[in-house]
This record gives sequence, structure tokens and C-alpha cells, in this order.
Amino acid sequence: MRVAFVDLERGITELREMEAQGPVSLGLKIHEEMESWRLDPLSPQSPLVMGMGRFVGGRLIGVHRIIAVFRSPMTRGLHASALGGAAYKMMGAGIDAYVITGRAPGPVVILASQEGVKVEPVKLVYEYHGLRGVYAFTKYLHDAYEDFFVKNNARAIVVGPAAWRTYNGALASIDITPKGELAKGAEDFAARGGPGTAAAQGHNLAAIIAGGKAKARFQAVADIHKIDEIAKVKLKKGYLEALQEKTVKYRFDPSLGTGGTFGVNYVHYRDLVPLFGYKSIYMDREERIRHVDALLRLFWKPFNELVFEKARSWYNCGEPCPVTCKKVWQGKKVDYEPFHAMGPFIGVYTFEDSVKLVDEIDAYGLDAIETGHVVAWLFDAVYQGLLKPSEVGISDVPAFNPAIFQPEVDSKKNAKLADELLKAYVEGGGEAVELVSKLGIRRAAKALEEKYADRVAKIGVRFRDLAVFVAYGEEGYMTPNFYWAPGMVAPMYVQGKYWTNYNPTFMPPEEFAKTAYDRAVMESLVEDAGICRFHRGWAEPILEDLFKLTGIAMDKSIYKKFAEYSIKAGADPRPWESRRAMDVVSTMARELGAKDWKFDSYDDYMEWWRRYKEALDKLIGITAY
Repeated sequence: MRVAFVDLERGITELREMEAQGPVSLGLKIHEEMESWRLDPLSPQSPLVMGMGRFVGGRLIGVHRIIAVFRSPMTRGLHASALGGAAYKMMGAGIDAYVITGRAPGPVVILASQEGVKVEPVKLVYEYHGLRGVYAFTKYLHDAYEDFFVKNNARAIVVGPAAWRTYNGALASIDITPKGELAKGAEDFAARGGPGTAAAQGHNLAAIIAGGKAKARFQAVADIHKIDEIAKVKLKKGYLEALQEKTVKYRFDPSLGTGGTFGVNYVHYRDLVPLFGYKSIYMDREERIRHVDALLRLFWKPFNELVFEKARSWYNCGEPCPVTCKKVWQGKKVDYEPFHAMGPFIGVYTFEDSVKLVDEIDAYGLDAIETGHVVAWLFDAVYQGLLKPSEVGISDVPAFNPAIFQPEVDSKKNAKLADELLKAYVEGGGEAVELVSKLGIRRAAKALEEKYADRVAKIGVRFRDLAVFVAYGEEGYMTPNFYWAPGMVAPMYVQGKYWTNYNPTFMPPEEFAKTAYDRAVMESLVEDAGICRFHRGWAEPILEDLFKLTGIAMDKSIYKKFAEYSIKAGADPRPWESRRAMDVVSTMARELGAKDWKFDSYDDYMEWWRRYKEALDKLIGITAY
């Protein structure tokens, strides 16, 4: 891989050729060499690695993701986060990855092309031509560096206001059309774990703009005949036919009359989607169905009618991909995770109100999933009486009791309060919410329990028990993606992604650990290849053969290396601290009628957790530590 090492403090850039399977493998290697586990996650010397896979520029589709590998300010371990499409233009610079160290004196932009790499001071412009946040900044950069964009057919990755002010800022990339306009639907975010925060607060890096005319590094992946030969052996059909078949869910599933993650998940999982900060796991099935009927009517139907029955406004992430997974509703890209975060998960069932909140989240450059957890948690804390509305920057008590929730009326109220809370979270306005913005849920929960010990004693509920998260080390944590799934809160070394068994199922801990480990290994390899996980159906069976086309044998030890790093960083999985996180496991066991696990006591939870962790470590090959 051709790697640009950029020291922002000394203003030095060095290009090196390095052996690595892909951007995740490279990130692991760099962090090991620099012993970043000894550093604070936001230390200027803790490297931020951003790169692309080996298959860019060839005939493979869905392989043009940019992967960030960094020490997370959330988990305090190593994390990987991906955004789609950007490598399709950025590969033109002829640079496969960037390793960022040092902190510039002020915000800077990196400009990369075949002519070299430059670092320049940049003005942070988050309001511009009627746009806000990352959209405004991207448009401003295009206009300020228009000649560079046009000459190099370049694309930018930027951070938004949240990256400078919170722990969970994202990296955002929005494609630009030849007319200089923001491309509808061609936007994506690498958000989980706070890579934008690592860039901004760790390095003063505001943006990377890259492009050029470099071609595919490995010509074998440009030969469609070789790719077809592999597909016909392993997939029993041609490559393009297999791709179309395996990506039906993300394009359009005629059996469901919808497509994309948003369209499919609600009709597929139905009453198993988590609502009200996971309070729905305590409801009986009839009550959950009542809620699902309301959200399908108010939340899912308005989207589906316009996007699938009328306009069919489907787009891709910026590379020519026939899956067109970006479903756009009146100009807004709609995916399950961010819309659920600012929708049913926080008690907002009216789709139009959710659109406005997601737009706010995206403009700020926030991790939508984490922010959904923050809003739901603080809403619940106010509703329970642990906090006053003013302490989280809102004007009233949220409607957060699903048993008496009135969808049309209460959704409007919660949407208004969520908008107030988001502003306070990023810009300030409420002692408790500012504490969360600085420390994150786990540390803030402990601080609030100490500060408001009298309220906790009176109400009989701890702050931490209203949140769902996995604990790492003494301070780190990660909130789960929005699935009622024990694997999402199980003691895996990397969470907040799909590196686990994320199905709504239950098994004995040893069996569950095996299914989650197998998925984690495969997901880590797909990410290292720079392949969109929407393409995993066709990619996984032939991945080893595809790597051989580029001249290497596939290294399957990525997940083990993440685990070993976590242990050295003191960010290994720790027993659950939240009652609601534990109940994600026990209520699913009850839902599925598991007879051997009743979870009648804390010891039952800890036995399942311990046996799972021991089984996972044995599979990884980790001995006692």
C-alpha cells in the first residue's frame, strides 16, 4: 500500500510503501508500532489511519469505502469505522491510506493528488449559502478549492461542529456533482466510536480532499473474466447475477414491496425493534404490536409511499453501484439506524419530525446511533425524575411512558424537546447534558449518581440502569445498534458494529460466542477489503480468492489483533453495569422460551457473561490475563 504519513505538528509528509492486506490491517500495524495503547485516545501522537481496500479501481462493485482506524474516545480501545463511496474519487490521488499524527496549531485541510500532499490552514465555515454544518463546510471547501476539485475530480471528508465539542463526532463525506452542487443521496458518515472527534480534537484536522487520475493498483481485479470465473466456481453463477441476487434487500425486495434498511427492517423485525430506549423489551407482545402498527402507519408508510410507490428516488453513495441503496425522501437520505435513533427509539413516531431531527444530527456531524441513546437516556432520566428538564436543556418533561403514549400528539412534543436537547448537547445549555457531551454516558452516569445521590435514593433507580451499553475497561463503553439482540451487548472486543451475532435469538453462552465470533471474523475481513457490507452476500464466499488476485493470502487474524490491543489498552470487555443492558439478554431468552436460563438473580447474568467471555477468548486463542 502507498501510505502518506502526515505529521500535522511538524508540517512534514512522507510517502512510504507498506505491506498490508487492507486499511484495517494497516491501522492495526501502525497502532502496534506506535504503541498507541499507552496514550490517551485524543493524544496528538495517537494515529488516525484512513484508507481504502485493495480492490479499488477495478471491475468489482461496492468496494470503494474509506475505513478509519483509531483509538476511540468512547471505548478507549481500537475501533474501525467506514463510509461508503468516497474512495471512488479519492483513489485518484494514488495514495491508499493516510496516517495522521501531531496536532496542527489550528484547523487544517489536507490536499492530496498525484502532485503530492499539502497541508493548509482552513477556516471552519458551518453556515454557508443556506446550508449548515458538514453540508455547509463541504460546499465552502468546494468553492474555496474549486480548481483543485475540478482538476482532480476530488472528494472531501470533513468533520462537523460536534467533532470539536463532543466525544462522538463523525467523519462525513458528501459527493459533489460536476455542477458544483451537493449530490443527492451520495453522502455517508463514518461515525461509530468518534473518529471525527479523534480527527478534530486529537489533530486539528478539519478535512481531507483527495483525487486525481491514478488507475487500479492491481490489474487482476480489473479483469471481469477472472472475477466471473471465481464466481461461477464458488457462487454457481456469474458475478453480476450473484451481486443482483444477494443485494435484493438493499435495492428492492418485491416480496415485501420495499427496500433499503429502513424499508425492510420495520416490516421484517416488526415488534422486535427496540422502542423508547429499549423499554419495549419489557412489554408483552400485544402491546408491542400496538406500537408497531402505529409506527408503520405514521413512520414507515409515508416513506414507502413516496420512495417506492411514487418517486422511486434511489441513489448510490458515489460509486457506480446498481444496488442504489440510498433511498431519498424529499432530498433526505433515509437509513434505518439514524431514523430509528431520532424516531421510535426516542418516542417520535411521526416521520416528518424525524426527518428534521436526522438532518440536525447529520449537519452537526454526530454519530446518530450514539446520539439516539443519549437522547433516550436523558429523556428517561427526566421522565423518572432523576433530572430536571432545565438540567438537560429542554423545556418540558418528555412523553416517555409507552403504556400511555399517544403517537400523534406525544411524537410532536418529543421531537420539539429532542431538537432542544441536540442543540444543548453540541452548543451547551444544561449542566447535565454538557457533562454527557464531555464524558459520554458511562462516566457521566457515575458522576450524576454521585451528584444526585439523594434523587437516586428517593426514586430507587440508578442513572446507569436506564441506558444500554457494553463496558470496556474502567471508563470505556459502546452503545448497541438498534436490535433487540443479546449479541449486541455481549462481551465482544469490538461492539457498536455488526462484528457479532446481531439476530434476535438466544443460545447457551458457548454456542452464542461461537456464532458471534465467526461473524466478527468475517465482518472484519470484509471491512479490511474496503467492501460495503451490503455486498457481503456475494463477497464473503469468494473473498479469499479475490485477495489471491492481488497476490496475497488472506490473513484471518484481524479480530484476534483487535482483542490483543484491547487488553493492552485496558479496554477489554467488563461485566455489565446497566440493568437494562442485562435485560436485553434475559428478555430475549424469555421471548423465545429458553427453559435453561431464567435469569432470576444477578449471579445468573454473570454466569452467562463469564461463560460467553471464556468461550470467546478460547476461540480467539487468548489465554488468561
